[in-house]
Amino acid sequence: MAAVAAATTTTTAGTTTTSSCRVAKSYSSVAAFSLSQLSFKFNKFTSRPNNSVRCTLTRNPVSVTEMDAKIESDPDLWQRPDTLGRFGKFGGKYVPETLMYALSELESAFYKLADDQEFQEELSGILKDYVGRESPLYFAERLTEHYKGPNGEGPLIYLKREDLNHTGAHKINNAVAQALLAKRLGKQRIIAETGAGQHGVATATVCARFGLQCIIYMGAQDMERQALNVFRMRLLGAEVRAVHSGTATLKDATSEAIRDWVTNVETTHYILGSVAGPHPYPMMVRDFHAVIGKETRKQALEKWGGKPDVLVACVGGGSNAMGLFHEFVNDKEVRLIGVEAAGHGLDSGKHAATLTKGEVGVLHGAMSYLLQDEDGQIVEPHSISAGLDYPGVGPEHSFLKDEGRAEYYNVTDDEALEAFKRLSRLEGIIPALETSHALAYLEKLCPTLPNGTRVVLNCSGRGDKDVHTAIKYLQV
Repeated sequence: MAAVAAATTTTTAGTTTTSSCRVAKSYSSVAAFSLSQLSFKFNKFTSRPNNSVRCTLTRNPVSVTEMDAKIESDPDLWQRPDTLGRFGKFGGKYVPETLMYALSELESAFYKLADDQEFQEELSGILKDYVGRESPLYFAERLTEHYKGPNGEGPLIYLKREDLNHTGAHKINNAVAQALLAKRLGKQRIIAETGAGQHGVATATVCARFGLQCIIYMGAQDMERQALNVFRMRLLGAEVRAVHSGTATLKDATSEAIRDWVTNVETTHYILGSVAGPHPYPMMVRDFHAVIGKETRKQALEKWGGKPDVLVACVGGGSNAMGLFHEFVNDKEVRLIGVEAAGHGLDSGKHAATLTKGEVGVLHGAMSYLLQDEDGQIVEPHSISAGLDYPGVGPEHSFLKDEGRAEYYNVTDDEALEAFKRLSRLEGIIPALETSHALAYLEKLCPTLPNGTRVVLNCSGRGDKDVHTAIKYLQV
């Protein structure tokens, strides 16, 4: 079944047939919604064999409600999100009715705990003493030297060292906060999806810390290329369930996790690992990661008395990027640059560059840009990085792209591998292959920047988990 299906009725020779128009393949339950919620319209219906109907969607958004009114271009006036959980036309809650109460309960608890001093102090204490925050803002001296021009001028490059967090990535920020939230809700069973395994490890870690049952869904292909993280999750006491359906990667793991949640919603909390999914997850995960940007602002002020000029981060679902960007969205003089996975190249069809090549659709409960075919079926993505191998992207990234506030580019597998090796040899830091995509874009970005431009790149994870993959491609 599809994530969103619009009922259509046709009459032929006195016979009435009801069919479904599919928007984006997602999970087995059909979402409850009305056509008035959609920001596009069905403008063509074509009869097909067996009394089926194919519907064509308008490619340009159609304003059907007040929420689709033109958004002011001033970031200070943006609602991110609005009261319906939308970032412009993106986001929302396209989910089975079974999950609506759980999402409303989660949203209410999130807002309540935002003002709960005891909760905030407990969270801050764990982030400091257990996770190891704040993470350093490191001046990459030799990488900076590498990008100087013949005249000795070039940008200054800083790394926000999320790779130094407990478990080796930014994912622990969100996992800790959601585990504490789940305890407040009385949920003792935790489920999560994972691609590269870093979110799975972070979730298994916090479940061990708080004594919660933990089940991780992971694509069978990802389990093979991230075998080390699979062992780490099991060592921490989690049950890792292999997903063999579809492409056996992150999309399919997420679909299985949602199926589980639908079935066990009363006892289970879903720790979604990215700024994707139905509201309130994109907002909640972003806010739990916003500590990255807040620390960056404070550290930049301490180090050079100002703000960064350019922020750079890799984008799959987009949690590490939103964690860095969120603090600076209203600072219009700060450039926000996200880097996607171009895989074997944009023209190869083997890539995960959703914001570059995707179109608007609905997947995993939210409207965003997706890699999809003309029938609205998800196109298999590809990236050497398991964490970027996803056909969608967080709805706020789609919004920032359309508003022109953030820029999104892409680099290939080969470029990412070279960056993986480059940072290892210049700075003694082995980055995750996800992070390596952002690092690779410096090759194109740095020659265009004025001398002394301060660039902060989110080093979202360490590369221990990726050595098994890199060894197949790199000659060292």
